[in-house]
Amino acid sequence: MKIVLAPMEGLVDPIMRDLLTRVSEIDYCVTEFVRVSERVLPAHLFKKTCPELHHGGKTAAGVPVHVQLLGSDPQMMALNAAKVARLGAPAVDLNFGCPSKGVNANRGGAILLETPNEVHDIVSAVRKAVPKDVPVTAKMRLGYKDKSLYLDNAAAIADAGACQVTVHARTKVEGYKPPAHWEYISRIREYVKIPVVANGEIWTFYDYQRCREVSGCEDVMIGRGQISQPDLVKVIKAQRDGAPVEPIRWVEIVGLLLDHMEQSTQRMLPGYVHGRIKQWLHHLKRCFPEAVTLFNQVKVIKDIDLLRTALLDEQARLKALNS
Repeated sequence: MKIVLAPMEGLVDPIMRDLLTRVSEIDYCVTEFVRVSERVLPAHLFKKTCPELHHGGKTAAGVPVHVQLLGSDPQMMALNAAKVARLGAPAVDLNFGCPSKGVNANRGGAILLETPNEVHDIVSAVRKAVPKDVPVTAKMRLGYKDKSLYLDNAAAIADAGACQVTVHARTKVEGYKPPAHWEYISRIREYVKIPVVANGEIWTFYDYQRCREVSGCEDVMIGRGQISQPDLVKVIKAQRDGAPVEPIRWVEIVGLLLDHMEQSTQRMLPGYVHGRIKQWLHHLKRCFPEAVTLFNQVKVIKDIDLLRTALLDEQARLKALNS
């Protein structure tokens, strides 16, 4: 019964994967998508998206990281998949779910769900190009405009040779609006003969239980819920197994924010660092009331040193309270 960290463009980057796999019991991660168009990409671009390739395809905590590709040309997808497999990717995942208008306008992501034959051709080409010992998986939504082709797309993925499909239980048009339609995943499970991973609207242990009950899936993928509560997978597994668990404290979250900031300062241009910290704080507001106060304090700060000082002051305040 695996719980997977979802790929989230512009949010679940190598830094976030490093931090979350340290504090939660995530079974594996999937990268942000690597866009494939008209050429075989150089190794450094794959390693930019997935620096874990320098370390056996795993985070510092030892959690495998699968590399996700996005594109519509079967031959180019196959050639790039073969290359990333040679670079050491533990698995290759194919994106048929991205809802971005720009991506869809260029025949990538969820738009391909309008043409299941294209989905089949891409998966088939990749499966033939990648060594048999490297898993090829796919992630899909329930459709683009509607759900009329959801079974056709799931069958296209399975029949083309993928060993697993993850289903985000909404269409592209539905975006990220609740609810997630887990009951459709149950029908997919009955229709295809490969494992199915359920994804969408898992924020709590209760959501996890309900998703598994409705979808029938043993494995689930969690995105925004894990960002909002960094130890969510650990908590879910403990509650599932009837084991005691002490939820992560706000002082530990502040330490993660500081760690994120230091790593971001090393890897990103200065103008992007404060945005990433505020982005995470915004998500944390869902589970931590203290994040609301801290977000309001730093939301207009753009100077990195001032932002670091604000986080260090919050850390010092908390340590003083606990001493």
